[in-house]
Amino acid sequence: MTRRKRRKIAAIIRVGVLLILPAVTAAGAKGISEIGNIFSEAANLSVEKKPTSSVSTEKKGQSPYSSNFIADPEDILSGSIILSKGYGISEETAEKSSVVNLPSPLEMISDNPGEKPYPAENEWTAGGSIVRTTYGKYSNGSVFDLEKGGQVNNKTTVPNETLIKESNYLPHFTISDTSEPQVLLYHTHTTESFEPYVRENYDANFNYRTTDETKNMLMVGDAIQAELEAQGIGVIHVRTIHDYPSYNGSYARSRESILPVLEQYPSIKVALDIHRDAISGEGIAYQPYIEINGKEAAQIMIISGCDDGTLGMPEYMKNFHFASNLQQKLESDNPGFTRPILFDYRHYNQDLTTGSLLIEVGSHGNTLEQAQYAGQLFGRSLGELLNSMKK
Repeated sequence: MTRRKRRKIAAIIRVGVLLILPAVTAAGAKGISEIGNIFSEAANLSVEKKPTSSVSTEKKGQSPYSSNFIADPEDILSGSIILSKGYGISEETAEKSSVVNLPSPLEMISDNPGEKPYPAENEWTAGGSIVRTTYGKYSNGSVFDLEKGGQVNNKTTVPNETLIKESNYLPHFTISDTSEPQVLLYHTHTTESFEPYVRENYDANFNYRTTDETKNMLMVGDAIQAELEAQGIGVIHVRTIHDYPSYNGSYARSRESILPVLEQYPSIKVALDIHRDAISGEGIAYQPYIEINGKEAAQIMIISGCDDGTLGMPEYMKNFHFASNLQQKLESDNPGFTRPILFDYRHYNQDLTTGSLLIEVGSHGNTLEQAQYAGQLFGRSLGELLNSMKK
């Protein structure tokens, strides 16, 4: 097909869209416009701190709106194409419900805490200082605001102007009324753990990792799962430990765990790798938190990977579309809950779906209860977003 013919067809499509747009609008349709240490970000960002208390073989030239389109990386980085506009989101009308009532992680006792149990209360020692802080809006040329709340920290050569435009596009999947699972939760660094409660010093002898599923990332995943299932969203929660006894190779092992699940359940649209960050300085562990509805929650961060042409993620921008919609939903529901989306050259198994993201829930300076509550708030907002995307 000649370029002229392609342009002619594109023009016809645009006219058709303009003709049906008023009808769609009248019907009520509505479109809505990484594991990095804090030191690497601090060198490039200033932040207001509030007071504390599979790859296709299709050829290039195919329509960029096709799901198996592979663009030239130079075209993507130059901002000359947009990968896809995605599907729809309906306007919310229901009142927000409270989060599911869960027992405190401190009250939960594991039947099998594993080879690396969480320290008993009399085993904690005093180390460096814990600094409680709430991260506000970042101010730097690499960071930009999203239309409906939240920010993006762009660590790539993709122009901010391109990402701002992309952030307004809708996700590339819809959710169905089905008993089949549509969300996959897993943990590449399953044993990551937290402080037992708010205190002034952290334990220098504890590396904040445990095989006790009531005190590690499985506990946070359980909180997210409970909220999603309360809203009728089916969830598969992979409980395999991928980072113990060996930390190296964790991402390869988590990939081996989730590939069979995705194959067995093609209904899964969203795959979230739930982690916690490690924000620290010399003799300091940070506790990024925010008070929401009278209760403290760990602040969270979404990581959306970008492909420089070497990472095998030709559809990475579709993950970013989902990340942007999710970030705006999280911030609309609970302003200040999130840190900026980290958009960087990272893989993190985000080639497996167009709803694949990594979620950092707090840091090792946060408490178990702050992390659990953050998981609940995240799960509630995610569930509402997904339900607004039903066919």
